[in-house]
Amino acid sequence: MLGGRDVMILLQDYGQMLPLPGQGLMTGDPFPIDNSPAGEAFLHVTAVEHPQDDGVRMYLPLLDGSDEVGVMALTIDSVDDDDRRLLRRLADLVADMIVTKNGYTDQFFLAWRRQSMSVAAEIQWSLLPPLTMGTPQVSIAGIMEPAYDVAGDSLDYALNDDLLHLAIIDAMGHGLNAPMLATAAVGAYRHARRADVGLAGLYAFMDSVIDEQFGPDNCVTAQLMRLDVSTGHLEWVNAGHPAPLLIRDHRVITALEGPETLPVGLGGDTPQNSTRQLQQGDRLLFYTDGLVEEHVDRGELFGEGAWPKLLSASDRPAAACSTWCEPSPTP
Repeated sequence: MLGGRDVMILLQDYGQMLPLPGQGLMTGDPFPIDNSPAGEAFLHVTAVEHPQDDGVRMYLPLLDGSDEVGVMALTIDSVDDDDRRLLRRLADLVADMIVTKNGYTDQFFLAWRRQSMSVAAEIQWSLLPPLTMGTPQVSIAGIMEPAYDVAGDSLDYALNDDLLHLAIIDAMGHGLNAPMLATAAVGAYRHARRADVGLAGLYAFMDSVIDEQFGPDNCVTAQLMRLDVSTGHLEWVNAGHPAPLLIRDHRVITALEGPETLPVGLGGDTPQNSTRQLQQGDRLLFYTDGLVEEHVDRGELFGEGAWPKLLSASDRPAAACSTWCEPSPTP
């Protein structure tokens, strides 16, 4: 009805944006997140109008509630305010259709992938919540690398009214044992979280499940966090995990150190809670030790010392954190 043509649906994969193949859809090369109109629409969650010789190329973010699915692109001869309103509604409908149909087909997964994925990574990715979520009060973005061969690392979150719950875990081991540990840990975390228990109860339930099912020779390190998004009050338990970083005004101002609790599964420790009052605009970075232990140029470890310079140089939106790395066999 709008006279739109050259329609593309661009889905966020594990590191870039890929055209979805289908009847009536244009395909082509992947779109970079940086320095492209599609990337701008995705990162800033706003419509982008790109004038061309034959009209205006429109890029519209595909939003399913607070979950950003990708971008819809099409060309029309000209655009006015009525067209913009209708296109926004159409983009919302397309996003809803993609999310709804995603559970009934493999087509979206096949469009996202650029190479073969290990069984362990397949299990881990199936556990994940949406990688990006944004509301007026809080934004979340996550990434797992190496995307196609990740083993025991995972994350989970939920926003219940004004209370944001978040967990990041690292299950010991490799092969299929690590994702099985991670699956049990995330399942136990969700079960206890939905029972509306505190952090001590969350830790205790996860600890008992891992201990009973896998024995004393297996464990999971974790950060368990709760944030009141209306007040900025942060509470967390560090179960043998690297301390998160607090970023303010584009500077890493401190690592959120505190008393450590035994890793999940090692049996019966009393969790030690830490608290912090956050300010509006603060960012928190949670990560697993697989990143800081990775070797970079000249064989040197990436290390915790590389974080301040890397993060201070970035003022990108939170959604960009889920696209920092290109899919590759190494982090």
